[in-house]
Amino acid sequence: MDIYTDGGCAGNPGPGGWAYVVVRQTFQGASVLAEAKGAEGATTNNRMELLAVISALKALGGFEDVPRQITVHTDSQYVQKGITEWIHTWKKNAWRTSDKKPVKNQDLWKELDALAGEFILRWQWVRGHAGNVYNERCDQLAQEAISAYTKGGGRKPV
Repeated sequence: MDIYTDGGCAGNPGPGGWAYVVVRQTFQGASVLAEAKGAEGATTNNRMELLAVISALKALGGFEDVPRQITVHTDSQYVQKGITEWIHTWKKNAWRTSDKKPVKNQDLWKELDALAGEFILRWQWVRGHAGNVYNERCDQLAQEAISAYTKGGGRKPV
């Protein structure tokens, strides 16, 4: 199974959107099992990138026969390096950076860390806007979520 995620903002901070696409690979080819999007106001791009992954992992609870091994594709090096490299040091340092400042987005990092522990995840960075069909779909969904949020007067889209 593969999960593709993306997040973005109109301004940073500003209204932001996140999205994911869940894809199952079979002998017959790839099929999209689910996709979702959401938005928030006065947020950052990094928060939206994290929320996209968190939302996708939470959604897996609604699937039957979820494989324990999943590849998460993200165009965010912040997410990919954060969860595979930096988080170990942050946890050892009581969620402080090397310069003793609190880790930004600590609430989301802790949530992602807990969810990630439920699966065997492979974290794959993909170049954004480089023609990967599922990454492009996530970008489109995230942009739609931002647009719906701003046009809807700040209400979260469904």
